[in-house]
Amino acid sequence: MKGPCPVKDINDQLRNYHNLVAKIDSLCTEIMMQCADSISCSKGCDACCRHFSIFWVEAVNLANFVANLPQKQAALLQSKAQYLAEQDVCPLLVDGVCALYSARPIICRTHGLPVLARNETTQIVDFCPRNFTLAETLPGHLIIDLDQLNTTLVAINALFVSCYFNGNPPPTERLTIADALCLKI
Repeated sequence: MKGPCPVKDINDQLRNYHNLVAKIDSLCTEIMMQCADSISCSKGCDACCRHFSIFWVEAVNLANFVANLPQKQAALLQSKAQYLAEQDVCPLLVDGVCALYSARPIICRTHGLPVLARNETTQIVDFCPRNFTLAETLPGHLIIDLDQLNTTLVAINALFVSCYFNGNPPPTERLTIADALCLKI
């Protein structure tokens, strides 16, 4: 798409992403409910909270959320983000809890839950080593198909980027969460 984006409102531009997040949240809730005895993930468990890179659609979603926070809270998160290295813990982690839990990226929503990952020759179901510690068989509807999820997220990001950048390529393909927190939208 060349020329100005016909959708000016940022929330309208993020609608496809928000719809995907709602579907992912629904699936994750179902997994958590049906596998409650096998999942140790809970508030305060921050073993997976790393400084991941994310797509532009997720970065702008985070930046939009930060822009609507009280000024003091936004400034604290942005200040923390400016001094983190890529190997550090996630800049959203404050006292063992995600400061922007409701706006967290998709990787944070699915991390630790059973995901199906494929390569050219094999496929595996992976999950946090703290979960499913007893040998279990999981029904397919309780496993997140990572290829399908990533394909959908890439498509949503491509649509978003073409609109957000008015048909021009973004300066980078992905951003760190810290970069997202400091974006001005």
